[in-house]
Amino acid sequence: MKKHLSPAHFLLAIAIVFIWGTNFVVIKEVLATLPPLFFATLRFALAFVPAAFFLRRPRVPLWHLAAYGILIGVGQFGTIYLAMNGYISPGLTSLVVQTQVFFTIGLAMYFSGERIKLFQVFALILAAAGLYVIFTHTDGTTTPTGLAMILFAALSWAVANIINRHSAKIDASLNMLSYVVWSSIFAVPILLVLSLITEGQAAIEAGLAHMTLSTWIGVVWQTAANTMFGYAAWGWLLARYPAATITPMALLVPIFGMGASAIYLSEPLPAWKIAAAGLILAGLALNILWPMLRAKIVT
Repeated sequence: MKKHLSPAHFLLAIAIVFIWGTNFVVIKEVLATLPPLFFATLRFALAFVPAAFFLRRPRVPLWHLAAYGILIGVGQFGTIYLAMNGYISPGLTSLVVQTQVFFTIGLAMYFSGERIKLFQVFALILAAAGLYVIFTHTDGTTTPTGLAMILFAALSWAVANIINRHSAKIDASLNMLSYVVWSSIFAVPILLVLSLITEGQAAIEAGLAHMTLSTWIGVVWQTAANTMFGYAAWGWLLARYPAATITPMALLVPIFGMGASAIYLSEPLPAWKIAAAGLILAGLALNILWPMLRAKIVT
């Protein structure tokens, strides 16, 4: 297994995190036409069909797929779409949702009984300080409700990560793309029912009637680029390089997200927002990079 990324593979990794980061701008654009929960319904329906006809169902318990699909489809993205529909800006969404890292660590420690390490305490303090800065500077584009919703989405993502880890123990050769595709179908009926109840058939029909080519491209982009290409390429890189080489690249997702939101959506970047991003990213970087740095120092 190679330790250093080749120039071509480095560009591939950059392309993946660029897509994941700028995807929040695409979401915001589609939300101008489609109700959020119906948008999520379309996304996960297209994630299942037609890909499921070409990918074998993972050899894991059905409840694993159902739980993962509901947590990611409804808990994470359904909530993100709702929050971005007037409660929080795309740039901050791309940043705050990365707190899933800390939720994942906390849940993993709870279930394994492992004690929290000192560097993780400092990382959590930095991230919490960043969240506090955001909470104390909420305005028309970022509300306490929106912040709470994105934190809930991050928690849902974290619980899904724990389930995914258990699935990987059952199937050592687990194909993550296949796992995502087959789990997607379990989110669709719940999202559709919630959309019909809360958004109404009239709003759904109006959204479909006003869909343009760019709207359809945005919906398909969620599936083809963000899910299919993103997960498949990321998994391909992880199979060829150590996780320590690939994982830190994910720190660029909120940077691309906030940058794209500022450029394409004219989202303001006041000093407090930059400070909050710096604190949260510092916490994420400490959590991801310190174990790698310490291992090099020790050896």
